[in-house]
Amino acid sequence: MNGVLGGLAVVVCASFGSSATAEEAVRINPTDPQPTCIMCPGTYIPSAELDRYTRKAIAEKLIDQQVRDIDIGKSRIGIGMVHRGKLDKPAPDSVAEHDQISEVYHVISGSATLVLGPDIVNRQRRPSTLRTVREFNGPGNNGSDVKDGIAYEIKAGDVVVIPAGTGHWFTKIEDHIDYLMIRIDPDKVTPLKGEAQSMEYLSKPATRGE
Repeated sequence: MNGVLGGLAVVVCASFGSSATAEEAVRINPTDPQPTCIMCPGTYIPSAELDRYTRKAIAEKLIDQQVRDIDIGKSRIGIGMVHRGKLDKPAPDSVAEHDQISEVYHVISGSATLVLGPDIVNRQRRPSTLRTVREFNGPGNNGSDVKDGIAYEIKAGDVVVIPAGTGHWFTKIEDHIDYLMIRIDPDKVTPLKGEAQSMEYLSKPATRGE
């Protein structure tokens, strides 16, 4: 994985609110468009930290883990690591859809069949108590199928963009698939997560039963 993610830096902004002094500092020419995240620093996530999430997923049989959740002014950006094992056929009602959060996958290793489409069959509201709903991808639905969905054979190096409201469904995984997840959260429905929280999470077994 280091070969693919070596030197990966995820650079995003973190908003700390705007003061008159901060706004004045960037208003070199008041007629120009102004930054939507005033005086925000960047965020660096080393590949070694991402590797730890993948190792933790394998050791503890986890799937989706949130590495960071960062405020960039008009939106929040979530960075996750996902590990899925071999799948011969999809589990019942395993189509997923998120109402407010769009997702981008960058496949790191492995391959899978992923079906995409907005017309979800037998929509069922996902419980709001689930950790993935509260902390990762916000409210949404599950379903049993995607009507007229398009199947893609995805593999290492591929990128997938899934708008909010679009169903996504893994129907087959040959051995495994690991991917970096970028979540776009304009309504800021998920909580912030910084480096200290990430290190604390990695230091102990993940909470079960959520």
